[in-house]
Amino acid sequence: MGGENSGQLRIFLFDYGGVLAEEGFAAGLKAIAVANDLAPELFFHRATEIIYDCGYVTGKGTADDYWRLVRREFPLREDGDQLTGAILDRFVLRPGMIAKVRAIKMRGMGAAILSDQTDWLDILDRRDNFLAEFDPILNSYYLGATKRDPATFIEAARIIGVPPEHILFIDDNPGHIDRAAGLGLQTHLFTSESNFGRELEKRGVTLDAFA
Repeated sequence: MGGENSGQLRIFLFDYGGVLAEEGFAAGLKAIAVANDLAPELFFHRATEIIYDCGYVTGKGTADDYWRLVRREFPLREDGDQLTGAILDRFVLRPGMIAKVRAIKMRGMGAAILSDQTDWLDILDRRDNFLAEFDPILNSYYLGATKRDPATFIEAARIIGVPPEHILFIDDNPGHIDRAAGLGLQTHLFTSESNFGRELEKRGVTLDAFA
């Protein structure tokens, strides 16, 4: 637990991939690398930088733009739809996390999303029907800014309408956690559902009635 302070908690701000769902982007890229005889770590690093650099993650590009730029550096056998599918198929929603979100809301606190995502998040919601559990949904694709920029956390707090010290930000990326904590948000570095469950118990949120 980082960024802990005495502010009364009013809203939980969740990352999507790696927290609410399995991390499909990383897993998908690594599977694509293996299928194309590429070094997985190198491919993951470059493909991640490209999705930020090309603007797709901030709504200034498309999936076609993204895959075209990836292909400039790496020979890939699959077409764009197949490559996208390899990623989306690996974003598997975690039912236990949705149960925790519902328990949080039943105790009068809010639940929101802050995610560096593309319009893939909309596709995933049509498949899994989970975004209705959250308000607001702050997706970098529509915000035009990502969690790499500390100002994004201030903007998120402004949109939510809650001071940063009353927000608990949950993410599996230590860099995002550090930036959020530095701006006054309460933070939880997500490592597992059980670890997050213990964090909830510390805060008086139990799941007995929602199991």
